[in-house]
Amino acid sequence: MDDKLKDPSATKRLRTDAAGIAAAADSLRAGGLVAFPTETVYGLGADATDGRAVAAIYAAKGRPSFNPLIAHVATVEAALALGEFDADAEALARAFWPGPLTLVVPMAAGAGISDLARAGLDTVGLRVPSHPVAQALLTAAGRPIAAPSANRSGHVSPTTADHVLDDLDGRIDAVVDGGATEVGVESTIVACLGGAPVLLRPGGVPREAIEKVIGRPLTASTGEATIAPGMLASHYAPQAGLRLDVMAPAPGEALLAFGRDVPVADGPVLNLSPSGDLAEAAANLFGHLRTLDAAAACGIAVMPIPGEGLGEAIRDRLARAAAPRS
Repeated sequence: MDDKLKDPSATKRLRTDAAGIAAAADSLRAGGLVAFPTETVYGLGADATDGRAVAAIYAAKGRPSFNPLIAHVATVEAALALGEFDADAEALARAFWPGPLTLVVPMAAGAGISDLARAGLDTVGLRVPSHPVAQALLTAAGRPIAAPSANRSGHVSPTTADHVLDDLDGRIDAVVDGGATEVGVESTIVACLGGAPVLLRPGGVPREAIEKVIGRPLTASTGEATIAPGMLASHYAPQAGLRLDVMAPAPGEALLAFGRDVPVADGPVLNLSPSGDLAEAAANLFGHLRTLDAAAACGIAVMPIPGEGLGEAIRDRLARAAAPRS
């Protein structure tokens, strides 16, 4: 799927009965986009292990940059299989899941969460929502589901299926209509990355309740890195320097290509999308950067990327990666 909009007649309104949940789960497993209610607002779900499906989230929302997305699963055990949980993280998971708490932990080996969903980072944000419709859908889908709020970027978060359709009708495959959600704050986000847990975003689980479980105060975030939604932008950048909009790589440079007309390079070459598909390019972006960086090239030349649709976000990430290090 590329970043073109879907046919406006394509968005289905599904019921919360067994048939509706099964249809929604089938769509997610096939790489589709399905909005569904959580205990706070409606989320826009896609298979978190499928980079192209995650790219479709950004296209549908018109999201300006590739921020890390929270992966939702049905059970604590499913979450524990996806991340490396220290004692604090596991204590918080067992105390507050299902519920409005997101934990950022190192991703477990073999977890399979796409690079794009993690914004190229080695960490993953995990949550087990308590809403019964979300629980039923996640159980039926049988895989982690990335799900930011189901609205156009910058618009008010949706609390009914009608709100979702007002913003995204024709841009997504389906919405599971679970009625109005309980309007509340977003999930609390806590990072457990070795050392003291860090409060990245206040939300539905109070600080005091978290501190009671871990037995000490939470550390405040410095805001210096984006490892969760809603934080300042700082993403994976390769050690090798990047040159953008290059059609003639320098000797020894690796080449991050795009499209069919690829110039000759004497360094390693990876193509984000030989067919010029921006959704495929977005899905491959972080993985290709890591691979070329590991090749110990003297630098990475990047071919021009169109600026429309998902190309705007791809160019934004590349510009940040190419920025001079302080």
